[in-house]
Amino acid sequence: MKQKIMSGMRPTGKLHLGHYLGVIDNWVKLQEDYDCYFSVADWHALTTKYDKTDSLKQDVMDVVMDWLACGINPEKSTIYVQSLVPETAELHIYLSMITPQNWVERDPTLKDMAKILKTKEGQGSQINYGLMGYPVLMSADIMIMNADYVPVGSDQVAHIEITRDITRRFNNLYGEYFHEAQPLLNNCALICGLDGNKMGKSFKNDIKISDTEEETSKKIMTAITDRSRL
Repeated sequence: MKQKIMSGMRPTGKLHLGHYLGVIDNWVKLQEDYDCYFSVADWHALTTKYDKTDSLKQDVMDVVMDWLACGINPEKSTIYVQSLVPETAELHIYLSMITPQNWVERDPTLKDMAKILKTKEGQGSQINYGLMGYPVLMSADIMIMNADYVPVGSDQVAHIEITRDITRRFNNLYGEYFHEAQPLLNNCALICGLDGNKMGKSFKNDIKISDTEEETSKKIMTAITDRSRL
């Protein structure tokens, strides 16, 4: 019996080369050896885009189309929309009852997203209740599939620690129900955007997977290469 992998992405727009090289290419390889579950995390998208839902359905479709185009095979992997598994929300409620507040507040996932909101979205230093619970919902995503591994980059290992802490606490309280998911490292280096910084949609320095040849060529012509211009 194959070991189980769970991972996902928020549908916040079309995916870029950073997603492909940093995540999806690894998923394509893993689906040959593991029982893979890949989630389009639409609830997670609402934690920061709750007031911008007009494009959410199309964003979900765009993410799935990019996955398929990159080689995620629905005959080998399970692709699903997060909100269509309501048991995840139920587990999230139960987990929230046993998760100490300070565990959530120190989670790097929450800190990173709060920082993006403050600097890019102009929403100030206040975060909503849903975003505060992001790490617990993330843990529910992993635990509901009883995953053995979660593929991450080396800079994201700490993101899995809260899930392991919550799993251990739940199992200690109620019995051994869930696996303690382990991080499965990929070896991808940082993918730079057109301006030399980390590639990201919010930084407007990305190249989309679905960009045409002409669009890609125009973007490449603006990229910073050798600053000395030799």
